[in-house]
Amino acid sequence: MEKPSACLLVSAPHRAGEQFLRQLVAHKASVAALTNSAKEIEKWEALGVKKIVVVDTTDESTWLIPPFPIGKVVLFESSLVLSCRFIQICRMWTSEPITVVTRSQQPRLIYKGLGANYVVHSNTENVPFLLDSLVR
Repeated sequence: MEKPSACLLVSAPHRAGEQFLRQLVAHKASVAALTNSAKEIEKWEALGVKKIVVVDTTDESTWLIPPFPIGKVVLFESSLVLSCRFIQICRMWTSEPITVVTRSQQPRLIYKGLGANYVVHSNTENVPFLLDSLVR
């Protein structure tokens, strides 16, 4: 029996992340969306994302390993606190690289200290350069 390929897990709480997720779906990448929002679940389903991981960031009992393998992780920052929590959760699920995309210069060391491998600073909503390094 063939082992299922690991999904690229993406948290996309704003426009840049949403555009990135759209590009992944368009490229038919093995992708899953990470969210703690019922509104986002509906948005990702409408976009065509087949795998959605829902966690309650305040309830550790919801941080169960998803029923499919998780590979690389990309977290688009919406807040420092939420991004930190998502890093903690995702680090338990994968040993693959975690990338945080942020507009701020400040949290780099915090994210790295929690287990992020890469912190990408971007003031643009278009981050197609990430596709080449993440989808192979």
